[in-house]
Amino acid sequence: MDKFDDTTRNEIEAAAFRRLLQHLDDNKDVQNIDLMILADFCRNCLSKWLVSAAEARGESLSYEEAREYVYGMPYDEWKDLYQGKATPEQLAALEARQAQKRAKE
Repeated sequence: MDKFDDTTRNEIEAAAFRRLLQHLDDNKDVQNIDLMILADFCRNCLSKWLVSAAEARGESLSYEEAREYVYGMPYDEWKDLYQGKATPEQLAALEARQAQKRAKE
């Protein structure tokens, strides 16, 4: 990526980010807890990163606005339509992942 000028690199990164959002939208069966267990991030993390990036540029973006962008609809609507209840196994796996992360810090 070093061979690209900043504008081209930013455009490529933005396109990849939009593709990630589309992939997540196409795979709503992948729950946030599954993402957290496997990759230590979820759709809500992406939303927080957008808010942080906007703030770094002196722009205002609320967490709810960012979540609506990431989820493609208001979060509460997405949650009602697609979010399942976490299983005991998922909760245990998430706790193990978080404990592992704490141990590394």
